[in-house]
Amino acid sequence: MINCLKSAKLLLLGGSLLSFCCIVILQGCQKAPEVPASPTAAMKVSLGKMIFFDKNLSNPAGQSCSSCHAPETAFTDLNHNDVSPGAVDGLYGNRNAPSVSYAMYIPSMFYSVEDSSYVGGMFWDGRVNTLVQQAQKPFLNPLEMANADASMVVSKVTAATYYNLYKQIYGEATDVNEAFNNIADALAAFESSPEVNPFTSKFDYYLQGKAVLSSEELSGLTLFQDTIRSKCSTCHLTTPDYFSQKILFTDHTYNNDGVPKNLNNPYYTISTAFNQQGANYVDVGLGGTLNDSGYYGHFKVPTLRNIALTAPYFHNGVFDDLKDVVHFYNTRNLGTFPPAEYAATVDTTDLGNLHLSVAEEAALVAFLKTLTDGYK
Repeated sequence: MINCLKSAKLLLLGGSLLSFCCIVILQGCQKAPEVPASPTAAMKVSLGKMIFFDKNLSNPAGQSCSSCHAPETAFTDLNHNDVSPGAVDGLYGNRNAPSVSYAMYIPSMFYSVEDSSYVGGMFWDGRVNTLVQQAQKPFLNPLEMANADASMVVSKVTAATYYNLYKQIYGEATDVNEAFNNIADALAAFESSPEVNPFTSKFDYYLQGKAVLSSEELSGLTLFQDTIRSKCSTCHLTTPDYFSQKILFTDHTYNNDGVPKNLNNPYYTISTAFNQQGANYVDVGLGGTLNDSGYYGHFKVPTLRNIALTAPYFHNGVFDDLKDVVHFYNTRNLGTFPPAEYAATVDTTDLGNLHLSVAEEAALVAFLKTLTDGYK
């Protein structure tokens, strides 16, 4: 730069043409702005995975995304808690941790006239539309990772060993909001990777002609697809999804299945600073997102992929066994279960008294177990 300035000084003595040349030389002497190398999809996935498993990103440290979404349980709670404990001792979320697997295929929320239902949106209540938005919420939720603000999360990432990889992809984290979005973007990349969405169940291989279903599993599949008797596939589609052309075992709609209140939910006993209603708390689901009592008690229809690994079930974790879930759908209206947590909007037409036999219930469970990824 010093030699460059000397050359410019000499040129200035020469006249207007040389002065013009000097300007060009000075411009050439300026340091070029640092532009991050073009990121690859693999780099984002690698960064997102490291963030996903980093237990230093909570306040206090000790909880990562994987604490509530572990790969061993199809990215749900590793310990099969009804609701997951937060980073702060004594605090719990109010809902069962849904699976991250196949969430990448959930569309943004819209109203379907054909289905007479809202469709899509993340979380049980559809309150955000994208994986990036979803990934940001647990960081700042006081009942989950409990960071005070986005700046706290960003500062922890900049101090992490993988920050160099972050910089290769996104550049220096100088703007907090931009960096927080980048962190969520990397998480979304990992959550959209084949590792999280493998489609490697026995059912997938059966469709490819690489696996054979047992007679009970085949009976369960036939019954599952019977829209008159079991009605399972009415919401848990066995046809390719409209958006992704993948079989996802959900139509992304919302319904009130009449699920009983989970009296063992530890959320009812946390500080009144976080739950003023205590044991009287009622989760209104989608209705709360829409601020519409007509949808109180409605929750998103989840994918059934890996369902055998993801107990407990429903938004509040009220059932621990897949057999109990199938029996509930079959016999709910017969008075063998407690009343619905929110009764006014319960679906009384599509389930509750299906007249299925014990053997048919068992066949459905057998089929559902073929949806577990990692089949050899």
